[in-house]
Amino acid sequence: MATNIFVNLPVKDLNASVAFFTQLGFRFDPQMTDERGTCMVISDTIYVMLLVEPFFQTFTGKPLVDARQANEVIICLSADSRAEVDRLAEAALAAGGQPVPQQPENEMEFMYDRNFQDLDGHLWNVMYMDPTYAQQPATPEAAAQ
Repeated sequence: MATNIFVNLPVKDLNASVAFFTQLGFRFDPQMTDERGTCMVISDTIYVMLLVEPFFQTFTGKPLVDARQANEVIICLSADSRAEVDRLAEAALAAGGQPVPQQPENEMEFMYDRNFQDLDGHLWNVMYMDPTYAQQPATPEAAAQ
């Protein structure tokens, strides 16, 4: 049985967040949705729980991070192609997300990625990795074996 992952993110406005991620092409589980939060389906095993801040706060005694002011996490999603990376990033920007400047040292010939911030400032990275890269040996020593 595959392990599921549930990423929990605090949001200020649940309806605005749902509208934003709907424009990116994600769907939501109505059985796991109420006025306090919703379950965004990324894949058969990956979900993002968008929880209004007061409800999110009930899970921890620690203060919430303002993701517009400080880094908390970067959520990285894989894509099947460079075109899918662009589609998702452009949809995020069109839906009100903010661009995140790319770092030149992150550019690699076998990988293509783009970043954006969602409405609450959470950082998202969408990347495509050339599948032939994974089939290559990591080092000359490994190739000799």
